[in-house]
Amino acid sequence: MEWLWIAVATCVLTSCSVKGDDWWWEYEEGIRHYSKEALNKEFPEKTRPVSFKHPVFQCPDMSPSHSVPTSVEFVKAADIKVIAALGDSLTTAIGANATTVLGIPIEFRHVSWSIGGYGSFQDVITLANIIKLFNPNLLGASPGKTVHGMHAHISETGFNLAVTGQNTFNLPSQTRHLIDTLRGYEGLNFEKDWKLLTILMGMNDICDYCKDKALFSVDNYIHYMTVSLEMLMNEVPRMIVNVVQILPMQTLREVQKPTPGCLLQRSFCSCLIEPKAKSPELQELVEVNLEFQKRLESLLYSDRFFRDDFAVVLQPFLKQADPPRLPNGKIDMTFFTHDCFHFTIKGHEELAKGLWNNMFQPDGGKMTVSSFSDPISLICPPMEQPYIFTRPIAAKSGQPPLRSGALSQAACFLLLLLLVGFACLRLLELLLCWTILHSCFCYAGSC
Repeated sequence: MEWLWIAVATCVLTSCSVKGDDWWWEYEEGIRHYSKEALNKEFPEKTRPVSFKHPVFQCPDMSPSHSVPTSVEFVKAADIKVIAALGDSLTTAIGANATTVLGIPIEFRHVSWSIGGYGSFQDVITLANIIKLFNPNLLGASPGKTVHGMHAHISETGFNLAVTGQNTFNLPSQTRHLIDTLRGYEGLNFEKDWKLLTILMGMNDICDYCKDKALFSVDNYIHYMTVSLEMLMNEVPRMIVNVVQILPMQTLREVQKPTPGCLLQRSFCSCLIEPKAKSPELQELVEVNLEFQKRLESLLYSDRFFRDDFAVVLQPFLKQADPPRLPNGKIDMTFFTHDCFHFTIKGHEELAKGLWNNMFQPDGGKMTVSSFSDPISLICPPMEQPYIFTRPIAAKSGQPPLRSGALSQAACFLLLLLLVGFACLRLLELLLCWTILHSCFCYAGSC
């Protein structure tokens, strides 16, 4: 069936593309130098064989809470009823399982790292497929593929409402679309169901920075991120939002190969790829990239987006990530699609594992990936703390809340202390009375 998707993508490219769509213009510009042979060349190492299976992933406790949690701090993986995602082409999984360059416009949403719902965990590791091990009835995972620029129904996208090529200034409109979709979705209890949303946005701002430094400034990045998160906090009950820290993008310049496909990298991220090494333009972009990361930390390492039934958590696993490399130090190109920019399924799976692990690590103790060369090992939720960590650093100045089990133990201990205290007071009273009586008897000459 892959040939059919390629045919559809080609149709969209040649005659059906949306006027004014920058992504399509960049794609057309990137492939116009290709020969017919190059356009149709197969790259089987970049795709996932149908027969491939992962080992089973099992944890000691995969059960939901005894009753639906009311606090955002006591939500287990199995308590999540709904999953959603917002972002750009990394979340739409563009080209992730394409066999040729012509397949790049296909959005393989069903294998997207944060929300893909293809098959099961053993078929492809995504955050949604991991959570489905804990709650098989999870709503929202993306079930299928779409083609960029063509209208897609929710039956194909699930609650993956990311849009290829969009920037952070588009995030509020994606957020509004998501809120309205969740509110009106049949079978979803908007008020009571716990929802998990993942947002990764900002790398296109870096790629476009040199084209409009005001529009793609750090201030605007934080502004539109803040507007979107405030919309969610004000309108959506019972939600946990993963905001994933953006990559340090300079090392993507090393993802090169003498193939026509890598010409697309220059089209998709010209502000990063075109400047010469050590040039002032490149140094400025590297500093802007770092400032994006710092300002996002300043925004989210606070209790601004933290309340009883809502939390935004910055997941930093990508903060220092280096591209995967072979033993000889060269880039492992099996992690990257034909455009030398986006991830294949292999890359998406590592992102999914990094995100899952961060969710069960506290602020200040979250792992960061130095390189994807070594596969990430999935962790199980700790038995002593089986909940998704949602308490921000700023809220740790006070006493952290106790788990429900620990709460009952603490209550019993407190009661015991009170009983002992009362007993001690009673004993003191008796001793005091005995002392007084003894003194009286002595005074009366009866000692």
